[in-house]
Amino acid sequence: MSWQRILALHTGVGTQSVAVIVAAFMAGLGFGSHLGGVLSGRLSPRATLRVFALLELAIGLFGALSCTLYYDWLYLRASWTAGAPWRMALHHVAALALPTTLMGMSLPFLVHGMVREASTAYRTIGLLYALNVFGASLGALVTPWVLIPAAGIRGAVAVAAATNLIAAAGAVVLARRTRASPAVAVAAEAVTPPSAPDLDAPAGRPFGLWLALYALSGCCALALEIVWFRVIDVGVKATAYTFGTVLAVYLAGLGSGTLTGVRVIARARRPLRVFLICQCLLFAYAASVLLLVSTLSPDTPLYRDYAAYWARHRTFVLGVDSGLAEILRLYLVWPAFLFGLPTFLMGLSFTALQRAVHDDVRTSGRKVGMLQAANITGSVAGSLAVGLFSLTAFGTTGTMRVLTAAGVIFAVTGLVCYRRRWSFGALAAVLALLAAAGPTQEALWTRLHGLYEAGSLVEEDATSVVSIRPSVERKAELWINGRRHSLFPFGGIHTLLGALPAVIHPAPRTVAIVGLGSGDTPWAAGCRSETERVTVFEICAPLHRLLRTYRAQHRVDVNLRAFLSDPRVALLVADGRNALARSGARYDIIEMDALHPESAYSGNLYSEEFYRLAASRLERGGIMSAWAATPRVAATFRRVFPYVLTFEENLVLLGSSQPFRIDLAAWKQRILATSVGAYLGPHHSAQTISALDGWQAYAPAVAGLTPNRDLFPRDEFGVRE
Repeated sequence: MSWQRILALHTGVGTQSVAVIVAAFMAGLGFGSHLGGVLSGRLSPRATLRVFALLELAIGLFGALSCTLYYDWLYLRASWTAGAPWRMALHHVAALALPTTLMGMSLPFLVHGMVREASTAYRTIGLLYALNVFGASLGALVTPWVLIPAAGIRGAVAVAAATNLIAAAGAVVLARRTRASPAVAVAAEAVTPPSAPDLDAPAGRPFGLWLALYALSGCCALALEIVWFRVIDVGVKATAYTFGTVLAVYLAGLGSGTLTGVRVIARARRPLRVFLICQCLLFAYAASVLLLVSTLSPDTPLYRDYAAYWARHRTFVLGVDSGLAEILRLYLVWPAFLFGLPTFLMGLSFTALQRAVHDDVRTSGRKVGMLQAANITGSVAGSLAVGLFSLTAFGTTGTMRVLTAAGVIFAVTGLVCYRRRWSFGALAAVLALLAAAGPTQEALWTRLHGLYEAGSLVEEDATSVVSIRPSVERKAELWINGRRHSLFPFGGIHTLLGALPAVIHPAPRTVAIVGLGSGDTPWAAGCRSETERVTVFEICAPLHRLLRTYRAQHRVDVNLRAFLSDPRVALLVADGRNALARSGARYDIIEMDALHPESAYSGNLYSEEFYRLAASRLERGGIMSAWAATPRVAATFRRVFPYVLTFEENLVLLGSSQPFRIDLAAWKQRILATSVGAYLGPHHSAQTISALDGWQAYAPAVAGLTPNRDLFPRDEFGVRE
């Protein structure tokens, strides 16, 4: 998780970037698994444990240096290596190749060193795998909830490196207690062949069949994880804790299923049949739950609490208005209900597979490596297919339909392999029915946004889910990934963030806005006739399309219509921070649109480093405009800009590297006696003038507040000082 956050700074937090990071990570694991499987078979058990210790030591040492390598050197000094998509892919592969290959090699070496009998190999492998997965689950959980809030990303990585060193020390102890014997002296302990042909025995089916099935399983598993993450992320309203928590629950289910399989799979006479049934059932459950979530009445007991929360415009702010019960309900019960059983069945499938293929202790490490490599190769394909194509082409519900249909392949395999075909025939029919009867995009997202009013609009692609809903307070509300961002018609803090710097700057020719929102801020920023270009960077690709749909249906919203038809406006789908860093263009005004500080990745836009980047992209006398979401944001802003004006009781910050020429009368005159007043209209002109009257030439410093940094995003993770 920590490496993913750092590498996302290199290429942005957009879907394409994140999908490539995940694919590069998984590809390294897959290559390492295969390499470890090949090499481990050439060594004795004691030697393989020593190599495992060296691998863990190398991973720990790399981890200890990784923040310096990935952030201080690769990001700050060599970010030019990432650019076009193909360069971005090579950048991430090169960055992750060494540590992920070492990680992938570790399990085959450990398996070869620990397996003693072929007949119980699956138990040893299952136990080792379960312990590894439980450790990963714990790491995924404590990183966002404990380690980053307490010690930042550098501290979290240091803790992870220390655990690798502990694992290395433990392997050294095991190696000393293992009886020395050359690899060639290990006897082949084959499972006694049954009197009748047993097609489930290791020799009964080609190993390639197992590899193909496990590769397909990996492809579908990671694809499902992406779908589940999208649903969970919207359901909890896109916080910094979502990714780690979803991964922790996913891995906990996987580990529980594996551990259960260690205890019960010995009773299964047909491990391939168990594997296929588990795969079919997990797809059936996943599809059924999504259908249930989309169709249950909001008044259903237990479910009504979630429905009420989804209709709220804000998430729970940790440490402010969230108790332990609410946290557990959102971050444990909700994901466990959504995918607890499927991940359990994935773990059970893993143990069934291990029992089916191992018949020789000398090949245990090699087979584990090949199976893991096949599974991870499928995972890479699933990540890229869903992240780069399927979510945009079919949406979340359409992707689930495709995956459910893919589950039919496992049922058909069972039909071909077994004489008693009625059970697999029934499973195939159920999966086909669920694929056909899956919920529509509208049904799922209107429920997860609490959109029960007529006239609600929803758009989705791989980057985000965006919606517009009628509102009692105002005409309509804009929601992004489950939380409210802004309102229609334009007005309030968003208007001021755009209008104030535009009025104060002597002649703002070029303006850059990070975040489109409802269009309010970039519309207000274009109020001066001197402005030639307003460039808007927005990471949520379907937002522009949604605004155009809303404009077509609500022609009375004249300001939105004017903004969307303004030839000076350039809307770019991009990570705004990354785009500023890469383009090198300079602007008279740069504005970071209002973003809730507890939102996922908000730390990238509230950090001292981002403000310094923005300052470097300002023309001489240029102005940076930002919302002081917290006192820490204001303190961080002041560390970068020596000259700061504040408005609206210190909520709006304007910063510059040059002194401001304070001329309140001239500022007002630009509104009252020029085209600015006609552009903004009477209401917004009066609002802007009122804000100008309350200006202050400083932002109050808050003693003891440490700034937000790229590697310690305190506000994003709810740090209170």
